[in-house]
Amino acid sequence: MDKNKKIAVSDQNKKYKIGLIGDCLSKGGAEKVHALLSVYFENQGFEVHNCILIDAVTYEYSGSLLNLGKIKANSTSFVRKYCRFLAWKNFVVSNDFDCLIDFRMRPSFLLEFILSRLVYPKNTIFYVLSGRLDFYFPKYRFLSKLIYKNRKIATVSQAIRDVIIKIEFANIVKNLFQPFDFELIKILKNEFQVNEKYILAVGNLETDIKQIDKLILAYSKSELPKKNIKLIVLGEGKLKVEYQKLVESLDLSGFILFKGILKNPFPYYKNAIFMTLTSKNEGLSNAIIESLACETPVVAFDCFSGPSEIITNYQNGILVENQNFDRLIEAMNLFITDLKLYQHCKLNAARSVEKFSVEIIGKQWIDFIKL
Repeated sequence: MDKNKKIAVSDQNKKYKIGLIGDCLSKGGAEKVHALLSVYFENQGFEVHNCILIDAVTYEYSGSLLNLGKIKANSTSFVRKYCRFLAWKNFVVSNDFDCLIDFRMRPSFLLEFILSRLVYPKNTIFYVLSGRLDFYFPKYRFLSKLIYKNRKIATVSQAIRDVIIKIEFANIVKNLFQPFDFELIKILKNEFQVNEKYILAVGNLETDIKQIDKLILAYSKSELPKKNIKLIVLGEGKLKVEYQKLVESLDLSGFILFKGILKNPFPYYKNAIFMTLTSKNEGLSNAIIESLACETPVVAFDCFSGPSEIITNYQNGILVENQNFDRLIEAMNLFITDLKLYQHCKLNAARSVEKFSVEIIGKQWIDFIKL
């Protein structure tokens, strides 16, 4: 779709007014979606207004920004929360949005009930970006319906949508994959060269969801160290020190490298032999799609949810039986011994994720907004 051709989003001269609410505009996948959609919506003629709860902004975004994280930062907890809630409410009510999209995690029933009943407009879309539904919904169905009955829910994967429908947490649920700016990735992936033979792992090291420790153990038992193929890990978090100690105990300090969080990780995707994903669960997985967009195949657990909606087994990567680390080691070895299979997956990688482009997904968002 021509990016310069705007979709009709307004009546006569009145712009369609949209509010986007997120935890912040930095680091995470939900935050990246928020930022990218803000740019897309503005390019399509929307009047865009953003609101974030935490003072963290590194992603490029479009539209105005209300940063609640800066309000009463040095006050007591009660005063800070009260003042920020009032500013949040005023942001929503005073703008009289045609549509509001909420990208936040929403674990507090009381807060979400108040927002749903007293603050948010009828045309609010609640986005679910993780397979951990307790991050977004109350434990009990009847409490969920108090908030989300007759509200629009968007999910980042079809598998998450199916579960929400099955357990009846909400009635109006649509799968809207997270979007990607592939034209930008094409530019960024060539910014520099990485002169190593390595496989790649990417993720937040704050929790054990990515299971980097188990990946390290699997790598140590594979044929890769013997072939001088390193493991590079991108990410930061409190578990990094623990993982580094594990690497030292395995005498693999020269083989497993921690590069932290990079402003531009795409050259690392591009120059990797393949990427690995060993998560307990996912939403959709930015890392898988970004790796494939850089023409790098992926070896991933078939965890809930996401990988099976991106990877076609032996076509653009290898789907491994969920949490079977013996099979993971076999798959890692296979990609460095079966060059015909590897080249086939590499050739298919980039075109396999074209359906996730911001142009395609953005249009689907507009259709859902105006439903």
